Amino acid sequence: MDIFRTKSIEMLKAGAERVALKKTLGATDLVLLGIGCIVGTGIFVLTGVAAAKYAGPGIMLSFILSGLACTFAALAYAELASIVPISGSAYTYTYAALGEFFAWIVGWNLVLEYSVGSSAVAAGWSGYVVGLLKSGGIELSTAYTAVPADGGIVNLPAMFIALFITWLLVLGTKESANLNRILVFIKLAAVFIFLALAGPKVNVANWSPLMPFGFSGVAAGAAIVFFAYIGFDAVATAAEECKNPNRDLPIGIVGSLLVCTVLYIAVAAVLTGVVPYHQLNNAEPVAFALRHIGYNIGSALVGTGAICGITTVLLVLMYGQTRVFFAMSRDGLIPASICKIHPKYGTPHVITIVAGIAVALIAGFLPIGLIAELTNIGTLFAFCVAAVGVAVMRITKPDVERPFRCPAVWAVAPLAVLFCGYLMYNLPLDTWMRFGIWSVLGVVVYFVYSYRNSALNKTEEASKGA
Repeated sequence: MDIFRTKSIEMLKAGAERVALKKTLGATDLVLLGIGCIVGTGIFVLTGVAAAKYAGPGIMLSFILSGLACTFAALAYAELASIVPISGSAYTYTYAALGEFFAWIVGWNLVLEYSVGSSAVAAGWSGYVVGLLKSGGIELSTAYTAVPADGGIVNLPAMFIALFITWLLVLGTKESANLNRILVFIKLAAVFIFLALAGPKVNVANWSPLMPFGFSGVAAGAAIVFFAYIGFDAVATAAEECKNPNRDLPIGIVGSLLVCTVLYIAVAAVLTGVVPYHQLNNAEPVAFALRHIGYNIGSALVGTGAICGITTVLLVLMYGQTRVFFAMSRDGLIPASICKIHPKYGTPHVITIVAGIAVALIAGFLPIGLIAELTNIGTLFAFCVAAVGVAVMRITKPDVERPFRCPAVWAVAPLAVLFCGYLMYNLPLDTWMRFGIWSVLGVVVYFVYSYRNSALNKTEEASKGA
């Protein structure tokens, strides 16, 4: 069994041309797509949780640590995206560099990443909406706004937003990108309102001690807030819908990451400077901080911006999820019937609807902490493999055209693996166990279905028969 067979870049491009998506996105769209996914739940929700439970004011250092890991991985991604501008991000890159089996495992874990990540974001959206309504005197029943583990029956607002985004994604990529552009500007305004109002109120005494849980707490915090950075991976999944992918993808990936890292560190510094870190363990820490210092109207404005911000994260995550599914189904690794393109909207509508329903069910019934951690480990694994892939392709395909070359690749690729591996090491044991079970299940599915039905396998069998 040749489970390590690779797909040539020409074969990948030919497959993309055979079942193609509409090319509607430019460099600005991609940068905003990345910001749309990166600035959201991480900055508006997880910053407070990670500061309170893991890193204290050292959350600023956690964001720097996560940002470094992502910068190294992003440079590798940018080179791979310029070589193979096809939907699927790390899954597609791994297919070209390391072979089908590794590609399947990466794709299988990207499915986990995007599915549970979208669900976590939908739950965060619900928390802000419920909090905003409560501030306006409208209190919704816990039974229908909390999951069973938190004392409710079902989180209906989380399910609603997941299904609404599903409907929007079925309508078309350009329409979704236009909404994303509007919501990104609203949420960036909310971030700057927070910094302008809370910045002058910073009390440096709140930053002492800087690392109340030690550096291990900072590392654990980095592993948790890493969830905030996965947006640039979603940018890579948009490759086929770019007008000029060789130029625009590296700009979108690196540009969105740099902008968002600066914003994260600034917000983390101000947040822990105005509120003692141990008070930040709640569903809306940024809005809470403004109420804490007496800006109730500012809190409402930021809360509204946070809702817009989290909506864009969900939009981009669910978009990325369907594009990974699409790429895998086109390669025959999952049933091709879900790869259908809508004749009017030009979107993979079947898998978009199926995935949207799954996200809604997870968000409605599972707690946010559990699903956020699962997202992190799946993403970190994909980043490690992508970093290995870019180094391998420098050896196995030295002459292929590289519109963007990762600088100092023999330092950057190992550093990406080292940093991402260190963050994986700092995730809880339960998360590793669930990741292991999911990966074993993926191996079983590969050998039972995917290996035999792979488009590459059928091509090889046909050539042998001839």
